[in-house]
Amino acid sequence: MAKKPSTPIGERTILGFDFGTRSIGIAVGQEITGSASPVKAVPAKDGIPNWDDILHVVEQWQPDLLVVGLPLNMDGTNQEVTFQAKKFANRLHNKTGLVVETQDERLTTADAKAQLFASGGYKKLSKGNVDSKSAQIILESYFENSYGN
Repeated sequence: MAKKPSTPIGERTILGFDFGTRSIGIAVGQEITGSASPVKAVPAKDGIPNWDDILHVVEQWQPDLLVVGLPLNMDGTNQEVTFQAKKFANRLHNKTGLVVETQDERLTTADAKAQLFASGGYKKLSKGNVDSKSAQIILESYFENSYGN
């Protein structure tokens, strides 16, 4: 991918990823506002997406940084999917050349489902909607933890 000029911290565009073994949610956010929006969910098979789909989104949004949600147990310890998410983050870095950071994502799926249900009932709770909304929440919590927005 083409290297773009460095954007100052606080003004970067960031893509967030909610890693899952069957689907990977994607959201885009802006540091300057500390907010994010769902983009889409990409199907995965055993945690492996069609990389062309992922790279198309990266090319479309031209982010400065990528953030991958890190699924941890409630006590903060790793689980099997934690290692798969780290592997995904490493591959994402290798395929894009962009810096990839991880963000604790405990309870984001439950939060995403609650927010979607509140905005439209059960019809809003499709797998893709939940995964991309989870990516949005991961990214917004990254902003909150990093910048106190």
